[in-house]
Amino acid sequence: MQSGDITRDPGVKNSAMPALVNVNGVVVPPAEAKISVFDRGFLYGDSIYEVVRTYGLRPFEAQAHLRRMRASAARIDLELPWPLERIAGEIERTLVASRGGDAPDPEAAPWNAGERQARVVVTRGSGEMGLDPGLAADPSLVVIVLPLHGPPARAYREGVAVWPAERPGGLRRGGDPAAKTGEHLFHVLAVKEARARGAHEALLLDGAGNVAEGASSNVFAVRGGALVTPPLATGILEGVTRGVVLDLARAMGVPVREEELSLPALERADEAFLTSTVREILPVTRVADARVGTGAPGPVTARLHAAFRRRADAVACDSRS
Repeated sequence: MQSGDITRDPGVKNSAMPALVNVNGVVVPPAEAKISVFDRGFLYGDSIYEVVRTYGLRPFEAQAHLRRMRASAARIDLELPWPLERIAGEIERTLVASRGGDAPDPEAAPWNAGERQARVVVTRGSGEMGLDPGLAADPSLVVIVLPLHGPPARAYREGVAVWPAERPGGLRRGGDPAAKTGEHLFHVLAVKEARARGAHEALLLDGAGNVAEGASSNVFAVRGGALVTPPLATGILEGVTRGVVLDLARAMGVPVREEELSLPALERADEAFLTSTVREILPVTRVADARVGTGAPGPVTARLHAAFRRRADAVACDSRS
């Protein structure tokens, strides 16, 4: 199977990235990937998804992502079309078929070069139009594999800005924030606002005005040498990378507190960072107009990222042995 080239796909603009798509077990170039216009994921966002990245082209924390996918499916009463073992196999098969054809990126962080990200989407399926989920038949599963393009290397050296895109009393998210679903309009608009303000990521606030999470990340602060992050009870997604970072911090003897994090407390933190599958641990040096700490990535963030890199490098080394 040769890797697809989305430069040949008229539906994708300004891209030179190789890609492959697996639609219900059939691996094809993007231009040949088809799903019904009556699919409920397309019509209503009635879907769940996960994003898995590679190190040494080997999936990282794949089982944790798949367990979360199963939990998301249960939370919205969606039946997965295959067992997790079959889904893992389809991810691996699509990743293997996608190897090669990467364009050099001189700005990329070195740990992202040649790596892949796989977006795994499960929809409730197609059927007669209408909100009633009982109208759907046969869930669909799609795996989209692309070269991984995370933040540039300079973002890790200099840090990034975040913007609180939601104010107390403002528009609230719908759905279940603990389920990773295709319902994303709120997040799209939040990121739009953040980018208009020159920020890398949007911060989402809870009903009391405390920091909940990023639009596609979890949020951490460092205060007095301790790690502070909002608890799951705030109404946030249980990030896979968030869990890895908490485990690493405890193993390193860094105190961890899962507690409410107000926006002023984040602004006054000694350090701050975001976590996500693609970002790993990304330093935050500005919250809205406030400088965080010294305005440069801090030592606790650097130690944690070094530990994370060692764990990821071990996965890459295993793939080559």
